[in-house]
Amino acid sequence: MRIAVVGGGPGGLYFAALAKQLGPDHDITVWERNAADDTFGFGVVFSDETLGGIEHADPVVHGLMEKEFAIWDDIDVHYRGDVITSGGHAFAAMGRKRLLEILQNRCHDLGVDVRFSTDAPDATELKDDYDLVIAADGLNSAIRTAYADHFEPTLDTRKCRYMWLGTDKVFEAFTFDVRETPHGVMQMHGYPFDEHGSTFIVEMTDEVWRRAGFEGNDQGTFAPGESDEQSIETVRELFADALDGHEVLANNSRWISFTTVRNEHWVHDNIVLLGDAAHTAHFSIGSGTKLAMEDALSLVACLHETDTVAGALAAYEVERKAVVLSTQRAAQASLEWFENIEQYVHQEPAQFAFNLLTRSRRITYDNLRLRDPEFIAGVDAWFAEHELRAGRGDGGVRPPMFQPFQIGDLDVVNRVVVSPMDQYVSVDGMPADFHLVHLGGKALGGAGLVMTEMVCVSPEGRITPGCTGLWTDEQGDGWRRICDFVHAASAAKIGAQIGHSGPKGSTKLMWEGIDQPLESGNWPVVAASETAYQPGVNQTPRALDRHDMDAIVADFVAAARRADDAGFDLIELHCAHGYLLSSFLSPVTNQRTDEYGGDLAGRLRFPLEVFAAMRAELAAHKPMTVRISATDWVEGGISLDDTLAMSRAFEEAGAAAIDVSTGQVTAREKPAFGRSYQTPFADSIRNSLGISTIAVGVISSADDVNTIVLAGRADLCALGRVHLYDPNWTLHAAVEQDYDGDGAVWPDPWRAGRRKPQTGRADEARPRLELIRANGAVDGHRRWRPGAGR
Repeated sequence: MRIAVVGGGPGGLYFAALAKQLGPDHDITVWERNAADDTFGFGVVFSDETLGGIEHADPVVHGLMEKEFAIWDDIDVHYRGDVITSGGHAFAAMGRKRLLEILQNRCHDLGVDVRFSTDAPDATELKDDYDLVIAADGLNSAIRTAYADHFEPTLDTRKCRYMWLGTDKVFEAFTFDVRETPHGVMQMHGYPFDEHGSTFIVEMTDEVWRRAGFEGNDQGTFAPGESDEQSIETVRELFADALDGHEVLANNSRWISFTTVRNEHWVHDNIVLLGDAAHTAHFSIGSGTKLAMEDALSLVACLHETDTVAGALAAYEVERKAVVLSTQRAAQASLEWFENIEQYVHQEPAQFAFNLLTRSRRITYDNLRLRDPEFIAGVDAWFAEHELRAGRGDGGVRPPMFQPFQIGDLDVVNRVVVSPMDQYVSVDGMPADFHLVHLGGKALGGAGLVMTEMVCVSPEGRITPGCTGLWTDEQGDGWRRICDFVHAASAAKIGAQIGHSGPKGSTKLMWEGIDQPLESGNWPVVAASETAYQPGVNQTPRALDRHDMDAIVADFVAAARRADDAGFDLIELHCAHGYLLSSFLSPVTNQRTDEYGGDLAGRLRFPLEVFAAMRAELAAHKPMTVRISATDWVEGGISLDDTLAMSRAFEEAGAAAIDVSTGQVTAREKPAFGRSYQTPFADSIRNSLGISTIAVGVISSADDVNTIVLAGRADLCALGRVHLYDPNWTLHAAVEQDYDGDGAVWPDPWRAGRRKPQTGRADEARPRLELIRANGAVDGHRRWRPGAGR
């Protein structure tokens, strides 16, 4: 083939070298507009996986790279005068300039035509004249722009400013230095890349950047390659102690706003995107060079294994897109953490460090325990002491999920909540034997708090004919039977979630067609406005008038009274998921022009009236929580500022905690679905406002719960489907963590089953957390100290 490679960075050069090795007859030309010795940036960090792939694909390149590596294990977090160290992370880095020299020389030796200081021909010309065109032309890819209608790129420019710098100080570890300055929080990311220097990145939010006066230095008048020396001098002063007298080095160093690049398609005919032209991921989670070289390896392998160019490019896109999307999800979580770093500076150093290390959700409590058991032991001990200071627990060290908590005046033995899950098996709203077994079984299974499904306040407030209710005293008696069992047989507390279906009522049972309207026996539905959940499918609701509102408030109050009489320990008001009260809160569904619509204060008015009336009906010691949808996942929906204001309003009205869900307000939603995907909203409420929160949404493991609680992202975690899979999930999680205590209470008749059943022997491969080392030696706390020998 004749192959054109536009861009002579590491990704383009590595592709050319690999492709030439596998096909010596290929005619490969690389165009690079910069000179051979031009390079921007300082060091490049690689992972085990990437280096393993490079080693097998091209031992010559790997061998030359290996001679240059700075290798270390530790991450140091500098915060409030303390240095918290976590080991076992296994980093390898080298100078970017040296990496380019290795790849340039390799291409030369293999006969690749590399043309430096030369602009590539027009994309259309390349497309017509070559069998394959590799667009490795970076973040501002001209080829991607030329064919934007085909690639469908999105460029998301974020709200932090950062600057790439270097220093002749050789850091011994990956270093995060987070400091509160008179202008706000700034952070430094630093790591060594050879025996003589380190990469040094300074980052801060746009607001802090402006307050620090950097905006005045950035006039957009710098010549190519020129650095912002005025800002660099200020950085030198701000981080003088971290630099310890060493110099700050510049290389085209200016303030940048990070841009996340995504493309709906990576291939157009015989043109394929590679590296930053296809995708970017925030530098705090990984190297763009690493991703580009992985792209190159994958693309060459697909070309080698597939009969046609079209088939190879399709296979490459499928293979790499999934990996990149996963990386970008982690990078998005990481960059958002740094964008919101000011909400965490109240945390003590041990928690702050754990929070920082687990910010992307890729590194977790269990993962850190495997990498550095001493680090986790120290953070667990800190958390136990912290909880004792807060008046919770006895100071005993245990997994974080088994530390007790207080919701208002209600004590719960651990941080696990059985999330409300509609069962759709009720007849005329009556809780039955199924509900006794379902909820009683979850209580026996060790959860600290078991929540009912949404219990409806009236027949017309049901979602389906199978929903439970609290509109009669007979129903209250049925719930009392369940509450009595939970209290007598377990250490769990039980809560009632009370709500009204609003516009999403009169639908079929879930397994008959979720959110689909009943074909017979239906009832009229109501909402804040005449906005159907699925226009043309669901009923158009009638907008409530004042008389309707008064009647519904009375229904909620009566249901709260019956729940209290039945013995529930906690009452939760359902204001989420597009049901009646949610339809008032969301601007998507509330189109009213009276005092119950318009701005957030108007949209909050009726839900707050309902909450206040219920709160007044209950004894002061009986806690109430509120479930909200923190975002509608559509443009024009609830904003984060709205969510924070709603949470504060409910807290001031007497809510003991906010149960933070999202969406289900409109069928047009496009949620960013993934593991723990709703937790960041609970995190923002808790750490911005100091309000207790319950996180919910694809929290699937004890590791997730421990990570969320210990990082301070939420106080409790609500889990649904895992409890359907394993009703004894909490007890089994305790056994898996070798915990036996009052945070996981086994019923006396079950204690004989506390040990895991014996199984056949299954030897497992040891996790590969370290780089390939000489003689297989592993040291979980290696530091980069070149003067002491490699």
